Amino acid sequence: MTEVAFHLNVGDRTAYLCRLLRKAYLKGSRVYVLGGASSIDPLDRALWLMAQGEFVPHARSGSAEHVRRRSPIVLGEHEPEWAQVDVLINLSDQALCGVGVVPRIIEVVGSEPGGREKGRDRWRLYRQAGVEPTAHDLSGSVA
Repeated sequence: MTEVAFHLNVGDRTAYLCRLLRKAYLKGSRVYVLGGASSIDPLDRALWLMAQGEFVPHARSGSAEHVRRRSPIVLGEHEPEWAQVDVLINLSDQALCGVGVVPRIIEVVGSEPGGREKGRDRWRLYRQAGVEPTAHDLSGSVA
């Protein structure tokens, strides 16, 4: 069964995602980040600008196939090739993408009212599908 975790009240979402992806990369996980251009583009730029020695190798879903296959992290606007994913980080408004296929899904929810309401909607959809998500409230942490 897929494990679903909601990371709630994320302040600087891009900075948080960079740290989260670096951690996943160092653990050897294959990660797909699903989202729209408004979230994927700034994340891509931030990953390229990380400090020396902290670079996280990644590719866009539109990259050549041989590049995507060798990249531990792929950023995209469409559902991935599931066989190559250990963790799906969902930045989109859709829920249930990958349930039962990918071992772990992380939903990243900011503290803005619109984002929180969409996060609640996705939480309910997971529960209706028989998945009990866990919550990690980051309101007390830095960034």
